[in-house]
Amino acid sequence: MRRSPRVPLALGLLHFCLAQANFAPHFFDNGAGSTNGNMALFSLPEDTPVGSHVYTLNGTDPEGDPISYHISFEPSTRSVFSVDPHLGDITLVEELDREREDEIEAIISISDGLNLVAEKVVILVTDANDEAPRFVQEPYVVLVPEDAPSGSSIFKVHAVDKDTGSGGSVTYFLQNLHSTKFTVDRHSGVLRLQAGATLDYEKSRAHFVTIVAKDGGGRLRGTDVVFSATATVTVNIEDVQDTAPFFVGTPYYGYVYEDTLPGSEVLTVVAMDGDRGRPNHVLYRLVNGSDGAFEINETSGAISVLQNPAQLRKEVYELHVQVTEVSSAGSPAAQAMVPVTIRIVDLNNHPPTFYGENGPQNRFELSMYEHPPQGEVLRGLKITVNDSDQGANAKFNLRLVGPGGIFRVVPQTVLNEAQVTIIVENSAAIDFEKSKVLTFKVVFIGRDQLIRSIENLELGGDIQIVRTKESGPGLSLFQAVDPDTGPWGKVRYSIYGAEADKFLINPSTGLIYTQPWANLDAEDTARYNFYVKAEDVEGRHSLAEVFVTLLDVNDHYPRFGKSIQEKTMVLGTPVKIEATDQDAEEPNNLVDYSITHSEPANVFDIDAHTGEIRLKNSIRSLDALHNITSNGDYTWSLEVQAKDRGSPSFSTTALLKIDITDTETLSRGSMAAFLIQAKDNPMKAVGVLAGVMAIVVAITVLISTATFWRNKKSNKVLPVRRVLRRRPSPTPRTVRLEWLKFRKAKAATKFILKEDCPSGNCSNSSARATKPPSAPALPPPPRTAPSTVAQWTVPTVSGSLTPQEPQQSPRPKTLESPVQSTLVSELKQKFEKKSSQNKAYL
Repeated sequence: MRRSPRVPLALGLLHFCLAQANFAPHFFDNGAGSTNGNMALFSLPEDTPVGSHVYTLNGTDPEGDPISYHISFEPSTRSVFSVDPHLGDITLVEELDREREDEIEAIISISDGLNLVAEKVVILVTDANDEAPRFVQEPYVVLVPEDAPSGSSIFKVHAVDKDTGSGGSVTYFLQNLHSTKFTVDRHSGVLRLQAGATLDYEKSRAHFVTIVAKDGGGRLRGTDVVFSATATVTVNIEDVQDTAPFFVGTPYYGYVYEDTLPGSEVLTVVAMDGDRGRPNHVLYRLVNGSDGAFEINETSGAISVLQNPAQLRKEVYELHVQVTEVSSAGSPAAQAMVPVTIRIVDLNNHPPTFYGENGPQNRFELSMYEHPPQGEVLRGLKITVNDSDQGANAKFNLRLVGPGGIFRVVPQTVLNEAQVTIIVENSAAIDFEKSKVLTFKVVFIGRDQLIRSIENLELGGDIQIVRTKESGPGLSLFQAVDPDTGPWGKVRYSIYGAEADKFLINPSTGLIYTQPWANLDAEDTARYNFYVKAEDVEGRHSLAEVFVTLLDVNDHYPRFGKSIQEKTMVLGTPVKIEATDQDAEEPNNLVDYSITHSEPANVFDIDAHTGEIRLKNSIRSLDALHNITSNGDYTWSLEVQAKDRGSPSFSTTALLKIDITDTETLSRGSMAAFLIQAKDNPMKAVGVLAGVMAIVVAITVLISTATFWRNKKSNKVLPVRRVLRRRPSPTPRTVRLEWLKFRKAKAATKFILKEDCPSGNCSNSSARATKPPSAPALPPPPRTAPSTVAQWTVPTVSGSLTPQEPQQSPRPKTLESPVQSTLVSELKQKFEKKSSQNKAYL
């Protein structure tokens, strides 16, 4: 008869070891809009002040153990936040800029000292109105034809604002709201010509339009702000052929004198195209009024007389001159007309003639008694005077020149012809004892004679070109020609003009010289322009335009540049010195170079024209140079001279220090070679250094941009979690057994794991039972020395808390009781529930 096993005995023989699982802590997921929890869907305005408390990390531990909080960032990103490890308060420690970084990735973690749960979160940076609009593709310059129709589109400006929302919207308007020619579309930025407005190149060749770009406004640090920017559009007007030609210097009057030769030029009319941007050529022609007596040069506008003035039938001719534009295609275009008045003038070129009884006579004699009666007429003189000129030119005055107060002449004014009478004025003065002969001259004075004289008053031409040395006091002698005699032939000179203040003119001689205080310098101003005026006693004048060209005088020394103080010479390569002479002309500004002093004197040669200094051909190594002097130094001092070629010649000397090296020294390294080459030119080294720094900055910007776009494509909402768990230190087996006995009452909610069967005689029926899900393994057996605590992760995505089993030797199967099966089923349900909760986090 088979005996049933004794269960109490079997239980008494089994040695159980129970362990409690330590669950990892976790964050609370309070969703969007919450200021505490796991920072999921958390956003922060970019204008949040540094030092602000922005969030509170909040979580719990299933066992109720104390927890701590941590936050970290990727090495390539900024550490924007800090956290209080005990309270979970997160503080902003760096300024935010949405335009540069619109999201921040951080790793937050919660730990109970044994387990560490880390989550990767993305904090969104929201916009604040902190950016002003900025115009792109400046400067704005546009060319518009002057015949552009009103209302037409001229140009389009574009401004961008990096903000979002209303702060990123841009509207445009003109700074000058009262502009009468232009308007801008407030939304598109299109600049247009206002309705009814026109452009005119002849009135204004350019317009400057200032456009303001303004954003829609927004909040910034608790205040509503609006930003704006301005840009200027330069509207250059393009000339088109829309304006008729016009005459310059109107009205036109010309005079033809009776001694004018046929073919002589009377006057010149000048016309120009009214379109000054691209003017057309103009042609002249006489329309009417000339009666064949005049002609005009079709290109120059010069009007000439064709006939002898004596043959002209009119005293005044009214000519009509027409000017016509000729387009680039050669066809006639716009026209204009101007009247020209030409008067035929009879000159006062026939002096009066005295006649006696027998014809023209220049000498008259008369015998008379002394002391004749007062007012008696000298009847023995038969004198007649006649002027063959016509009109006013035949009018003249008579004067009696001689001892004053004795006689007077009648009439004193004559028109064409008169009988001349001499009357006694002072009888007492006619005394034989005092004077047996009295001599007088009857002279005539033409009133309008100066008209002819002023026409002949000339300065030798309209333009005078004077060349003088810049140090010379006297410039030129101007001499006017006046055919009149006496006081009417005296000429006074004066100068005027914008550049005449440095010059004086002798009013009598016409000698021009410089002001005592003036310093003429051909290097500063080589040419002056002013006018000389010659004027007679009645204000009749003539003008001449004078151009004074200063001839350069050698008055400057050659000057060496600052880089001459020290040079570095490589064997086989020359060094160059350079001096400049500020004189204006050659040969005063040409410089020759020489070495004035060197010890020893047989080391260097210099090119007299270029200033290149070389070692002599016999010196080809540093050793040869070393043997020349006793001190063996490779640094030499030279005294060099720069001398100009002027007369007299000026020279300047300078002390030059030359450091000599060879190509072997340069081959030691590229940096050494560069430093030696750049020694004479420090700005070269600065430029290379600036270029290297620019390359480094560009590479850094590229790397940062690539990292930013890579991170931007990652998950922005759901956190990525991982659980870090520390393996507990093993405890002695006796303590573990006591702990299992104490916790036995709570076996329904904890894992119950059995040890190996001590004897190996386990029931076969138990072996055939269904195997429960894997439970957390027991701690490893106690060791003689404590082991290092190792952290390892348990992913929460699958909801499993089961660590990987270390590879161990196979263990015998354990017996199972009904109580154990119940506990296993309950444990399975808890695992499934826990797994569904963990999936909800993801």
